[in-house]
Amino acid sequence: MKRALVTGISGQDGHYLTRLLLSKGYTVFGTVQSPASIVRFKRAFSEEQAQSLHVECVSLSDSSNVMRIVKDSEPHEIYNLAAQSFVSLSFNNPEYTADINALGTLRLLEAMRILGLKDTRFYQAGSSEVFGKATETPQTEATPFNPCSPYAVSKQFAFWTVKNYRDSYQTFACNGILYNHESPLRGEHFVTKKITRSLVRIQQGIEQQFMLGNLDARRDWGHAQDYVYAQWLMLQQDIPDDFVIATGKQRSIREFVFAAAAVLGMDIVWEGHGMDEKGIDTRSGKCIIAVDPQLFRPSEVTGIVGDSRKARDVLGWTPRISFEDMIQEMIEFDLENANMCQER
Repeated sequence: MKRALVTGISGQDGHYLTRLLLSKGYTVFGTVQSPASIVRFKRAFSEEQAQSLHVECVSLSDSSNVMRIVKDSEPHEIYNLAAQSFVSLSFNNPEYTADINALGTLRLLEAMRILGLKDTRFYQAGSSEVFGKATETPQTEATPFNPCSPYAVSKQFAFWTVKNYRDSYQTFACNGILYNHESPLRGEHFVTKKITRSLVRIQQGIEQQFMLGNLDARRDWGHAQDYVYAQWLMLQQDIPDDFVIATGKQRSIREFVFAAAAVLGMDIVWEGHGMDEKGIDTRSGKCIIAVDPQLFRPSEVTGIVGDSRKARDVLGWTPRISFEDMIQEMIEFDLENANMCQER
């Protein structure tokens, strides 16, 4: 029976990856930041599944604990999903972001090297943010990096660390350069979740208005369930390599709002320009979306859209869940939660 160690297991990707691994008969070890996360995470799984699931608190900033969890779990595969993953927060907490995202990756790889785990395979969760103000569109594995945030810089460090261990120590280590991917399990501090949850709550009369930043920021959005399958596929290959995982389609925050509103039968029109722009609900005539300058990034990425032909050719991977179905799923989840809250 295979064993996998998943850092950051209680996050969005950790949930979907754990379900995938358990369905394939793995014993799964996971790390989280707090005891409360263990309780919340395990509630999502059946008692039978929980027998193959072992989760504990380990911070990637603690090298001794990183060494211990790698030694104790004896993993065939390690998936490093743990990160300070909020780009905007990285500008206010650059040192913490670098410690977890960059040095945390180094600590895991060094633990593998010191413990002599030559047969263990390693996956690093990379990010399209490394391309920053992209020098070419779409981006491939050969596109130069041009990071525009402390988060992106930390992910670039991790990317090159993986390549260095692969080249220097023949570690089976892969980078997934993942573009934005969402799901009902997305954290509430991410803009996509903020949009779906807020629109649901406005329709339900729970909220009146919410704030957004740059409405014209554009991203390549896919579904987390598809993307964790690509992560698993990378570690099933004969040769370790790096892969862009993306849909190849780019949409703006404004378009995401329209699509989410449409699922709820809401119609939004935009009035004003720049910082004074507002989203008006045509049925009520009320302003339900306003622009907050503080939500703009100090440096915005541009032209971010991925070319995943290599993943399709080598891994046989292709995204299966459409943008529209993903938003439908997110809205339905938030509607169910809103109804449960009202019933209480």
